[in-house]
Amino acid sequence: MFQTSVLSSGSKGNCFLVKNGSTQILIDAGITYKKYSQAMIDLGLDPNKLDAIIISHEHSDHVGGAGVLHRKTNSPIYITEPTWKDSIKKIGNMNAEPHFFDTGDFMHIGSLIIHSFTSSHDAADSNNFIIHPHDDDKKQLLIATDLGFAHNLLKYNLSKATTIVLESNHDVQMLKTGPYEWYLKQRILSKTGHLSNEQACDIMEDVINDNHERLILAHLSETNNTPEIAYGQMAFLLGKIQSKIKLSLSSQHEHTELFRV
Repeated sequence: MFQTSVLSSGSKGNCFLVKNGSTQILIDAGITYKKYSQAMIDLGLDPNKLDAIIISHEHSDHVGGAGVLHRKTNSPIYITEPTWKDSIKKIGNMNAEPHFFDTGDFMHIGSLIIHSFTSSHDAADSNNFIIHPHDDDKKQLLIATDLGFAHNLLKYNLSKATTIVLESNHDVQMLKTGPYEWYLKQRILSKTGHLSNEQACDIMEDVINDNHERLILAHLSETNNTPEIAYGQMAFLLGKIQSKIKLSLSSQHEHTELFRV
């Protein structure tokens, strides 16, 4: 069974579980081993059964726990060379050499195919991912966070996915009037920053079709957003266009259920 859970998502740590039968992988590992293992146990899964850790980019909230998780589970790390160069100190000692992939590659891990593609974020070589089982490309999971805008390839992949994990990082007004320094506000609002709630809604309005089954909002800012605002804006859009897609929220502090893709 093809399944996913957002184990944690936000500026303090991101970790996305993807499972298909006996194959279990993580997209990003920005959380502690303790938090990861407790989430896996809560979901009825073995935290030490991990086939790969795939890193999207070098920011600490995505790679900060990768070294410990790698060493504890002895699972290989998949990473691009530019990201690796900027992550070495954060990852620390390795039990084995990392597996390098290039942006645009298809990775075959266990019973899963993971297609990497570029994301518009201020990192060395930032990637998003679309994933499906070897034997069923009709069920596709897309994980897209840490991007400043939606380029055409992202929109194409979004249109194919059945389950979408999409960034809905900030409310623009909350960000502009909030406590962040102006340089940081500019970074977040830039085309290599983070998607606002409004941008997430605009993207979904452009791509949504009858193929879509579930949308999980992710990477919500705890300072410049609230779950109620993010969920409310997207729910309003989905109601307006009469979409039947199931809407869910992820959290920085609690894992989601194990959703069937």
